[in-house]
Amino acid sequence: MTFLREILTGVGALLRGFGMVLRRPKLFFLGALPPLITSILFLVVLVALLARIDDIVAWMTPFADGWAEGWATTLRVVVGIALVAASVLLMVIGFTTITLALGSPLYDKIAEEVEEELGDAPEAPDEPLLPSLTRALRQSVTLILISVATAIPLFVAGFIPFVGQTVVPAVSALVGGWLLGAELVGAAFERRGLQRLRDRFAGLRRRRLRSLGFAVPSFLLLSIPFVAVLVFPAATAGGTILARGLVPPPPRPDHPNHPGHPGY
Repeated sequence: MTFLREILTGVGALLRGFGMVLRRPKLFFLGALPPLITSILFLVVLVALLARIDDIVAWMTPFADGWAEGWATTLRVVVGIALVAASVLLMVIGFTTITLALGSPLYDKIAEEVEEELGDAPEAPDEPLLPSLTRALRQSVTLILISVATAIPLFVAGFIPFVGQTVVPAVSALVGGWLLGAELVGAAFERRGLQRLRDRFAGLRRRRLRSLGFAVPSFLLLSIPFVAVLVFPAATAGGTILARGLVPPPPRPDHPNHPGHPGY
């Protein structure tokens, strides 16, 4: 079936990413250093949240103090689950943004080696460092703001019994995966002259199931502290593999369809 094949192709991009970085142990371990640092920081935040979750939920639901114990407990469990799910969504997107910023040269190198191994890679854009960093920061902040805007209604939906424990976590994974995918295909898209965030989303929409097949497992794995250390280099490579299937490389200068070719 086409939809299943597309999903498996997306999962396969992540698995191929693992294979490519594991064949380069030095690059893999260097690529694991930034997520190790970020994982420690975010684990501290997550542990602090979980340690204080009862107090935070009680502070958020003072109106339930006078309820029957069973109803008050049920409400606060639902609110707690919704709060953790929304926090994980924000943390994974923030984790990805910070990790990519910390290890930018390393992840550019991983993407470059993937492109070279697979062939037909366009030349990397010759762009000054400051404009490139400014654009990357602006796009990362935009993705974080989108995740915040998404987390708010998901948190509110978490108050709904059953929906809050089933639908909300599933939607969080889909939305978080989609935003994560937009981060991970960035380097390959920019190499192809597609520098806007809307270009990435348009590319992901061309192959929605394939994109989600890659991005959702990546999101779930990256949401596990320290497992993310091992996954991040592979997800970076997998994002490049995925991007190559979403946007074909432009014609090379010696290709008849290239504007600079004499026969164009």
